[in-house]
Amino acid sequence: MSERRVSVDQMAEAITQSLGEYAELSNEVMKRSVTEVSQSVKKDIQVNAPVRTGKYKKSWAAKKVQENANSLTMAVHSRDRYQIAHLLEHGHARRNGDRVAAIPHIAPAEQRGAEELVSKIERGLSQ
Repeated sequence: MSERRVSVDQMAEAITQSLGEYAELSNEVMKRSVTEVSQSVKKDIQVNAPVRTGKYKKSWAAKKVQENANSLTMAVHSRDRYQIAHLLEHGHARRNGDRVAAIPHIAPAEQRGAEELVSKIERGLSQ
């Protein structure tokens, strides 16, 4: 931050201006971090997703759900294979009573993404 001298009468205006600049910077850092981490989570899920035909693995996408001046909401989802995501993640029962083993690939990526997001935002704001 730059140093500047202000009189007591101008102090409130100077503080308000500085806080506005910080809020703008923090919004930029947050939005950039959320976008980068959502792409990272998508790639992480794709790398660890089970492969039979490859369609499920390729179906993952990161999509902007909502954005305004102060927030950005992204969703990482399976575009056209969403019906089997929870079955693969948690396992399921077969017709004959056996169980199909779970292949956790979404929850670990989500956990790593949450940790990465916090560290990226902290690094961005500390610069």
